[in-house]
Amino acid sequence: MQQHTRTVLALAATALAVLAGSNAHAQAKAEVMHWWTSGGESAAVQELAGAFTKSGGVWVDSAVAGGENARAAAINRIVGGNPPTAAMFNTSQQYLDIIKEGMLNDIDAVAAKEGWDKMLPAPIINSIKVNGHYYAAPVNIHMPSWFWYSKAAFAKAGIAAEPKTPDEMFAALDKLKAAGLIPLALGGQGWQEVITFYSWLAQAGGADLYLKFYKDRDAATVNSPAFRKVLADFKRLKSYTDAGSPGRNWNDSTSLVITGKAGVQIMGDWAKGEFANAKQVAGKDFGCFPGFGAKSPYILAGDVFVFPRTKDPAAIKAQQQLATSMTSAATQVAFNNKKGSIPIRTDVDSSKMDLCAQTGLAIMKDTSRHLANPDALLPPDVMGSVQDVISKYWNNNQSVDDVVKALQNAIKS
Repeated sequence: MQQHTRTVLALAATALAVLAGSNAHAQAKAEVMHWWTSGGESAAVQELAGAFTKSGGVWVDSAVAGGENARAAAINRIVGGNPPTAAMFNTSQQYLDIIKEGMLNDIDAVAAKEGWDKMLPAPIINSIKVNGHYYAAPVNIHMPSWFWYSKAAFAKAGIAAEPKTPDEMFAALDKLKAAGLIPLALGGQGWQEVITFYSWLAQAGGADLYLKFYKDRDAATVNSPAFRKVLADFKRLKSYTDAGSPGRNWNDSTSLVITGKAGVQIMGDWAKGEFANAKQVAGKDFGCFPGFGAKSPYILAGDVFVFPRTKDPAAIKAQQQLATSMTSAATQVAFNNKKGSIPIRTDVDSSKMDLCAQTGLAIMKDTSRHLANPDALLPPDVMGSVQDVISKYWNNNQSVDDVVKALQNAIKS
């Protein structure tokens, strides 16, 4: 009888252990919404998923193609009461409304433990810390205004050095055109067109002009000779694109540079993930430079994950576990090597990163070069209005006078 009792107790203990294990397993289950669907992006997100799995979690992948589509789907689910565990947004003002409505959990405990106040650059903190609380976990720092070029295309066109001024850039584009190549690989989509615009504004117009427009929303600046020149030169860039540009995806444009069919692409450093996925090496197969000259502005953008409001202890645990695993030093290096961006942390081993990433990490030490990205400076509706104006100007026969008036109206809204 005693033996029987011990057997029953042992079986009960085993059953409880199994139940406890399964409960712990369930506690760490996390549905993560994002829009990383290109080859390089898919490889990168697996690093985040793998890190969460190693920490004891279960990653449930929920990918929605296209940033706007994914954000809309996440907001609809949050508002509808069926939120994912975490949802991806850009480093921006995109999630301020759902913070104001009390729809996100803060992750202050993780931020305090990891020392985010001291570790993160000010433009990133200003975007993710609202009313004294951290509401988003940054996973990278993207710079959306890199110039990528094909070494083979430059050699074929007889371009010996990277352009160091706007005039040298136009001269290089002329040489690429004369060599029978696509000078500028651009996907004709609104968000790509607006990246080209604000990249040219920052790099050719300068940081002060950029901030006067995006931060101060100064209407007089838009009509200044310097700003009007930026608009004219921006439209001049279109003459260097190809007939296949309208509607083309960004990664397909990157592929044109990878294959040497095109010379240059102005795009964020997520493009580097496509080069890496194609087994190309920075400095050998392709080149990268962040702007014109040694003190060119470095625009700080990136991707973050927000954590929808819940009182479920298991979900809260999973959210904090996600935030911790995503921002760990090892994950940051592995993820950003594949994503093309640079880590949010300053304590990573940069020797494991490529030439372009090392360039970015070195620039990050010079805070005088840092610029917040437009999405962090303008509300989403105003940013959308500006994008509409820029796309209309890019795609139609519109005068600089007309676009000046349209932009002045857009930033008043």
